[in-house]
Amino acid sequence: MQKELPTFRSATRADSAAVQTMVFEILREYQLIPDPGGTDTDLANLEHFYRLGWFAVIELNEQIVGCVGLLPEESARDGVWELRKMYLHHTCRGRGWGRLLLNRALQEARSRDACRITLGTASVLVEAIGLYEQSGFRRINCTHTAARCDQVWELDLTKAPA
Repeated sequence: MQKELPTFRSATRADSAAVQTMVFEILREYQLIPDPGGTDTDLANLEHFYRLGWFAVIELNEQIVGCVGLLPEESARDGVWELRKMYLHHTCRGRGWGRLLLNRALQEARSRDACRITLGTASVLVEAIGLYEQSGFRRINCTHTAARCDQVWELDLTKAPA
């Protein structure tokens, strides 16, 4: 049996609706509330919102099954970037694709001279939290701007293996 391989590519504006549908489905799966008028406004026009950053998708059989984004924080001049919207459809979990998404995002961040990555997440996203911990992220004591994010994590790229 041949193993299905995903395609990883930069997202375009045309992907916005499919990404939004997938992310909202995943949020509801974890009993989290989508916020299209606030936290999730970035999904309405990926190219515009991420013009200073980067947003990519994973496709399988021409269907978007995962996504991840990076945006410079206000302190980006200090090399601080935020990892955003890292989601993987439930049918594609357990294949190492979450690690693929994260590693590609970290590689992209390094290419943009990032020295630190921050992220906000919800404690119910236990699979993602485990991946962050395994990848060297550490939880920090501060609040995130998104109401559904009850945890904030960071990774010092100057100390993390490339």
